[in-house]
Amino acid sequence: MDHLVVSGRCDDHVTRHERITTIGPFENDMAADFAVALDEAAENDREAMVRQALITTIKTQGYLDSSEGAEAVAAAALVAARCPRGEPVSSAYGPKEPMPAFPADLRACAAEALDRVLEAESELAELWDENGDG
Repeated sequence: MDHLVVSGRCDDHVTRHERITTIGPFENDMAADFAVALDEAAENDREAMVRQALITTIKTQGYLDSSEGAEAVAAAALVAARCPRGEPVSSAYGPKEPMPAFPADLRACAAEALDRVLEAESELAELWDENGDG
């Protein structure tokens, strides 16, 4: 992944069924759906949703489906954005609503989830390799 920040906002013209194909943590259908779910959730539920996306990926045994991996990458980007000197996630498909301040333990979870996404038994890693994005 080249960049965690993508500028611009054109989500008014995107439906849930259109394919998103640019590079970035929310530039895929699964992560964009995750962003919508975060926006629709109560503010005090967003941290738990981000944590759950990371933990689900970490605990997945065997083959990791691309949808779980994409949510973990998006969640990790949100955590990174809230770190000191973190760059905000500015994606046309990312959450519109503000994210809470995440507890420090989520940084380690985010790193562990990203490591899992990059392992051999990961559909997302395979897709990146096939497309030359890995």
